[in-house]
Amino acid sequence: MKLLRYGDAGAEKPGMLDADGTLRDLSGVVGDIAGDVLSDAGLAKLRALDPASLPVVDGNPRLGPCVGNIGKFCCIGLNYSDHAAETGAAIPEHPILFMKANSAIVGPNDMVMKPRGSTHTDWEVELGVIIGKAAKYVSKEDALDYVAGYCVINDVSERHYQTQLTGQWTKGKSCDTFGPAGPWLVTRDEVEDPQELAMYLDVNGKRMQTGNTNTMIFTVAEIIEHLSGLFTLQPGDVISTGTPPGVGMGIKPEPVYLEKGDVMELGIDGLGVQRQEVGQDA
Repeated sequence: MKLLRYGDAGAEKPGMLDADGTLRDLSGVVGDIAGDVLSDAGLAKLRALDPASLPVVDGNPRLGPCVGNIGKFCCIGLNYSDHAAETGAAIPEHPILFMKANSAIVGPNDMVMKPRGSTHTDWEVELGVIIGKAAKYVSKEDALDYVAGYCVINDVSERHYQTQLTGQWTKGKSCDTFGPAGPWLVTRDEVEDPQELAMYLDVNGKRMQTGNTNTMIFTVAEIIEHLSGLFTLQPGDVISTGTPPGVGMGIKPEPVYLEKGDVMELGIDGLGVQRQEVGQDA
C-alpha cells in the first residue's frame, strides 16, 4: 500500500493511492497515518479495504508529511561508503546518530527555506524508515518486522551551522523545512529488499546524486538493532538512513550550495518523487 496525508499544513487528512494512482480518502476509516494505524493489525485493516469503496479526492491537493505525529526523527550520518569517501571521513565503527527537530518536517513538495544568512545549505536524498511497533533490544534478524514502511527523505543540511557553530550536527540539520518526508509511506510488504533501492537527486535538472542502498555501511536492520539497544523505538518514529555521494559539500574543486530559486527533485525506486523550490528567510 501507498499511504499518504493530504491537505493544508497542520490539517492533513489520511489517504491512500489505489492501483491506478487515484487518491482515495481514508478519513472515514482512520484519523491519521500515525500510531496504532502503523501496526501490523492497523495496516492489515487498511489492506482489507476495497479502495474502490473509498471516496475519490478531487483535484491536486498539497501532500503533507506521509506520517503524522512523528515521535523521534533519528538520522544516521556517513552511512554510505562512497559518501564517506567523498567527504574524506573514516568509515564509522558504529552508526553515527543525530536527531532532527520535528519542527523541520514538511511535505514532499513544500518549499525549503534557507535560514537567514545561510550560505551553505545542502541536499541529501535518503531512505526513510517508519517504525510500526515498539522496538527494544531487537536483533537484526527480526528488525524488519518492526518496520511499517519506507519513504523518501531530503535531509537538508546547513553545513556551516553543522560544523562551525560548536556542538552537534543537529544545529545544521534542524532548521525549519529541512525535513521533507513523503510523498507516500510504502508498506514494507511492497519493498522486497530495502538494501537494493536506487536513488537520485537533481538540482535545477542536473543530476547531483546517484546511489543505491546496497552501498550502506550499516543496513536498515543493523541500524534498528543498534538504536533499539539505546532507546525504545516507538510507532511513528522515523529513521533517515544516510545519503549517497554527490552532496554539494563534496563537489571539487569548490563546494556548491543551494541558492534562492533552485529546485530539487529527488526519488527512490518505488517510493515516489519529491520536488522542492528553495526560498530564503528574510
